[in-house]
Amino acid sequence: MLYIVLSVLCSVSVAALLKLTKKFQIPVEPIVTLNYITALLLSYYLFAPDIQKFSASEIPWHIYIPLVVLLPTVFIFLGMSVKNIGIVKTDIAQRLSLFISILAAYFIFNENIGVLKLSGLAVGFSAIFLTLHKKNKNTSKSNNWLYPCIVFIGFGVIDVFFKKVAQQQQIPFTTSLFYIFSGALSISLLISLFYIIKKSYKLNRKTLYAGILLGLLNFGNIYFYLQAHKSLSQNPSTVFASMNFGVIVLGSLVGVVLFKEKLSKINYIGISLALIAVALITLSQLYV
Repeated sequence: MLYIVLSVLCSVSVAALLKLTKKFQIPVEPIVTLNYITALLLSYYLFAPDIQKFSASEIPWHIYIPLVVLLPTVFIFLGMSVKNIGIVKTDIAQRLSLFISILAAYFIFNENIGVLKLSGLAVGFSAIFLTLHKKNKNTSKSNNWLYPCIVFIGFGVIDVFFKKVAQQQQIPFTTSLFYIFSGALSISLLISLFYIIKKSYKLNRKTLYAGILLGLLNFGNIYFYLQAHKSLSQNPSTVFASMNFGVIVLGSLVGVVLFKEKLSKINYIGISLALIAVALITLSQLYV
């Protein structure tokens, strides 16, 4: 369970760090790039991928390329979402993206969806609507709801492609991660260069430290999550449930207590429904 706790802490810390970038006036784009540089170095030294073993024709580019584009762009929208609507709602949107994975499992991977999963889907979509509900509609930032929606769809599609990566037998998952991180870094560099040129932004120590820390936390989230699945290989639903419950609960506490994010009663009902939805999905895995 230690790996799960560490993964949850890293995941929520990523959101907290992105929230703090607004306070310290640090742009998201450059720190996302620095994040991938850090993650790439860590994956190289910890996973020791054998990148010379595979030829270009053996690499499933049709799976890697969408991930290469989506990872940095959705990460930037994640930062925008945290900045504009807070940690609580963004974490809910990210966690409930699993419903896109479930729909893909049925329509793409030909898996059966039972009553519990269907119930989880229904409750989950209700949770999203209630969690993102805002009382004051006369706000100048009426488009803020778009950010968590992009996070919801983006992470759902990313999960689907990562499932395809996991199905590849010829290339180890850790080696695939190295290829994907390398490509994501390239896209992220282009986005950052565009931002720096357009905004005439000069990198400083705050941006450098924030980017490295983001990379450590983001990689830690992935690394500890994989380790949790290894150590609890016979109980994947335990890892799944603990991770999702942990992030929703801890993320909500951090958002409300530390960052004083204001939630309505309807929002709290949405959070409760999100937990129920995750529980239903977890039960559906136990009774396949």
